[in-house]
Amino acid sequence: MRVERESEFKLTVERSRFHAVLFPAASDADVAAMLRRQKGEHRKANHHCWARRGRDGRGGVVERSKDDGEVGHPGRVLLELLRNADIEGAIVVSRVFGGVKLGVGGVSRAFREAAAGAIAADRSGPAQR
Repeated sequence: MRVERESEFKLTVERSRFHAVLFPAASDADVAAMLRRQKGEHRKANHHCWARRGRDGRGGVVERSKDDGEVGHPGRVLLELLRNADIEGAIVVSRVFGGVKLGVGGVSRAFREAAAGAIAADRSGPAQR
């Protein structure tokens, strides 16, 4: 399934706020543009983790992700979600730290839940803002 429009989801876990956006991305440049936007909108965010799946010029699948220094490899978690749902597009999840350490498992679960919310929002209707 190719992502056709942006979908957003927000989640709060132990006072940390997670802002997820699923969006169409044909290249890493599209991801870089979204990262600039997210960094502007969420200036207090400590981490902006992302994953992208798409096709190259020969039709092969290209997958990339980045953890942005966050524990628990959330970039890989996001990529796994895109893979499992067979989604071509990208997702960025920005985390604003709330003062409570979640631990590796808690961080991974929170990023997964935020991203899954954006994917569910994409499938349920018009983009949320």
